[in-house]
Amino acid sequence: MFTKVYEEVKNFIKENYKYLLFLLILVTVFYVELPFKIYRPGGMVVLDKRIEIENGYDYSGELGMAYVSVVKGSIPFLLASYVLPNWDIVPNEKVVNENETWEETVKSDKIAMQQSVDNAIISAYHLAGKEIKITKEEANVTYLASEAKTDIELFDIILSVDGKEIKSLEELKSIVTKHQVGDVVNVLVKRDDEEIECHAEVYDTSSGPKIGVSITNTYEYEESPNIAVKTNRSESGPSGGLMMSLAIYNGLVEEDITKGLKIIGTGTIDSEGNVGEIGGVEYKLLGGEKKNCDIFLVPNGNLEEALKVKEENNLKIKIIGVSSLQEAIDSLKNV
Repeated sequence: MFTKVYEEVKNFIKENYKYLLFLLILVTVFYVELPFKIYRPGGMVVLDKRIEIENGYDYSGELGMAYVSVVKGSIPFLLASYVLPNWDIVPNEKVVNENETWEETVKSDKIAMQQSVDNAIISAYHLAGKEIKITKEEANVTYLASEAKTDIELFDIILSVDGKEIKSLEELKSIVTKHQVGDVVNVLVKRDDEEIECHAEVYDTSSGPKIGVSITNTYEYEESPNIAVKTNRSESGPSGGLMMSLAIYNGLVEEDITKGLKIIGTGTIDSEGNVGEIGGVEYKLLGGEKKNCDIFLVPNGNLEEALKVKEENNLKIKIIGVSSLQEAIDSLKNV
């Protein structure tokens, strides 16, 4: 029986080897991923359908998050990047965090996006004069430096350091900087719903003593009116914070700051409404132009780069640099 099957398979391969070889090459060309990613102009995530506010206000224009389009480094995409403008090859080591797998970097970015959503809600509610009360704050470990000498693991939740409750990176730094290089600090973490006592050795850096741990805060809160923010599984990272906070604010107040315009933008947001720099401005701005947007909001730290891209590509879109949510609101009111 086995001999008969073997002969049939062998004959099939002999008769169809050209087809099978072609199929193998085709699979290799299209599906085998090389250690690169391709960055190209992205698009716009319109936010009015993503945000549901109880008895919220509608608005006449559009507010949207700009994004970078990233595709895998397969051979066809790599070849296309040599022909198509603004398609750039980026080595994986520049995309993936140090000492992390691609999956770990994606998970870290998703936590960063959750922080971005939380900060957008908190900052928008405060500026709109609406009620919001933070009921829980978690310090998620989202980065471990290669120099770190610690048994803390990625995605642990830090509860306390040297017996003191920790709620932010600033609080962690404050405790660490009081130690000498070589000291060992005691860190209580939550891992898989279990509290574990960990340790970390203080080492010297150009910016002062550190333990090589970075954290990202996420929150739980009670707000009025109630709000629900929808995100897609494919989305990650903190750069949509500014635009999300603007869309939430515009839904909380009667005045429509969009004035019927199509407004796209990018930038991180913290719980105090401060706007931070981001990467990929070129691809996000070009994506906004492609979507025929009227205004591109960008952090002041990225403004010079955005203006240069606009000039080099002869773009029509109006660019506005901002450093806070309040400044973004005021700028749109004055357009």
